Amino acid sequence: MNRMFLIARREYAAYAMTVGFWLSLLAFPLFAVIGGGVSYLVRAGETIPAVAVIEDGAGAAGLATAVTDHLKVEQDRRRASALHAAAMAETQTSPDAGTEAADRVRDIAETQGFEAGMAELRRVAPAAAATWREPKPTVSLTSPPPQVLAAAPGKARDDAARTYLTGDKDDRSLSAIVMLTREDGKPAARVWTARTNEDAVNDFVREALKSANRREVFGASGVSPQVIVSSEQFRPHVTAYSPRASTGGEVSFRDRLPQLIGLLSGFMLWSLIITGASILLNSVMEEKSNKILEVLLSSASTTEILAGKVLGVALLTLTVSLAWGVLGGGALVTLAPKYAAWTGDILLHGGMLAWFVAFMAGGYLMYAVLFAAIGAFCDTPRDAQTLMGPIMMVLVVPLVVMQLAFRQPDSPVVQILSWVPFFTPFLMIARLPSEPPLWEVIGAMAGMFAFALLMVWVSGRAFRAGALSDVKLSWKSFAGAIRGGGN
Repeated sequence: MNRMFLIARREYAAYAMTVGFWLSLLAFPLFAVIGGGVSYLVRAGETIPAVAVIEDGAGAAGLATAVTDHLKVEQDRRRASALHAAAMAETQTSPDAGTEAADRVRDIAETQGFEAGMAELRRVAPAAAATWREPKPTVSLTSPPPQVLAAAPGKARDDAARTYLTGDKDDRSLSAIVMLTREDGKPAARVWTARTNEDAVNDFVREALKSANRREVFGASGVSPQVIVSSEQFRPHVTAYSPRASTGGEVSFRDRLPQLIGLLSGFMLWSLIITGASILLNSVMEEKSNKILEVLLSSASTTEILAGKVLGVALLTLTVSLAWGVLGGGALVTLAPKYAAWTGDILLHGGMLAWFVAFMAGGYLMYAVLFAAIGAFCDTPRDAQTLMGPIMMVLVVPLVVMQLAFRQPDSPVVQILSWVPFFTPFLMIARLPSEPPLWEVIGAMAGMFAFALLMVWVSGRAFRAGALSDVKLSWKSFAGAIRGGGN
C-alpha cells in the first residue's frame, strides 16, 4: 500500500511540479476567451454581399421595388432584435426583470419604429444605448454594371453578367447580379454570383420574392397594401409556462439554466476524463520506452504500479478541475453575480455537483485503466495509434449525442445510449437537469461502476502482460494478454 502511494505521489509531482503543467492548465480558459474573441472578430469581419437587381423584361416591373422593401423590413427586424439583445446584456444582473424590459424595447421598435425603440433603450439601458451598433444587413443593394444593364433581356444579359463576374476581382465591386423575371406569372429570379456558395444572397432573394408574391395575391383579392405590411410585421407575444418552473408558471432564464449547466458539465467531464487518461497513457508509454517501468517492477508489483499511477493522475485531474472551477467561478462572480448565485444553487442544492463527482470517478476509472494498459504495450505514440484511433472515434459519439440531450433529453436514442457504460458519465450528467427517473440514474451509474470494475480486471491483466514483455501492440496481442494475463 505504501509503495502504491509513493508511486501516486511521484506521478502527481512529475506533472504538478512543472511550469508546463500550470501553463497548459491556464491555457484552456485562455483559449476559451480567445475563441470567443476570434468568433466575435469573424462576425465583425464578415463582408456584406453587394447585390445588383435588374428587372429582366417588362413583366418584371415592380419586383425590384419589392426586393428593396423586403430588405428594409428585414433590417428593421434586425434592429429590433439588436435593441432587445442590448437591453438584455445591460440588465443581466437581474435577468427576469431584464427580459421584460428587453421585450418592451423590441415591441416598441417593431410597432412604433426604430427611433422609438432606441429611445426606450436609452431609458432602460443607457450604457447599452451608448455603445449600440447598427446590425449588418443580409445584403447591400447597389447599381447594376452599365454593360449588363445595357444588354438585351434574356441570354444576352446573362452572358454580360457572366463576363462581368468572371473578370478581375479588383475591377468589380459586386458579389451577385439578380435578374428578376416571371415564370407562369409568378415572381422568379436568376441569381448570378461570383462564388458558388453565396447562399445568403439566394435565401434573401427567395424570401423577397415570396413576400412580393404574397402581396400580389392578397392585393388581387382586395386587401390593402397597409394591411399586408402590418400582417407581415406582426410579432405575437408568446410566453412560455411550465409546472416545473421555479414559480410554477412562467418559464424564466433561471429555469433554463440547469439544462445549460448540464450540457457544459458533460463537455467538461469529457475533457477532464480524456485529458487524465491521455496523460496516463503517455506516462506509461514514456516510462516503458525509457526502461523506468522495469526499475519500478523490481520494487513493486504491477498492481501497485497501475493503482499508483491511476491514483496520481486522478489527483492531477482533480487539481485541474478545481483550478478551472475557481477560475470560472471567479469570472462569473465578477461579471454576473446573479448568474453565479443561481449556478451555485443548482450545483450545490440541486445535487448536480455530487452527481458530477460520482460520474467523474466511474468514467475516469474506466478510461484510465484502459489507456494505461494500452500504454504498457507501446514504446512510441505510433504504436498506440492501432487501438487509440478506433477508441477516439467512439468517443466522438457522446459529444454529438450530448447536444441532442440538451434539446431532447428524453429521446429514445439518448436514453438507450445513456446505458452504454462508455457513454454513461457524459450523457447522464447532461440529462440530469431534465429530471430522469431516479432508478434510471442509479441503474446507469451501477452499470457504469460494474463495467469499470470489469475494466480494472481486464486492463490489469493486459497491463501486467505489456509491462513484462516487449510484444508490440496489436488487437491480437492485446486480446491475448487479457486471456493469459502475462502468464
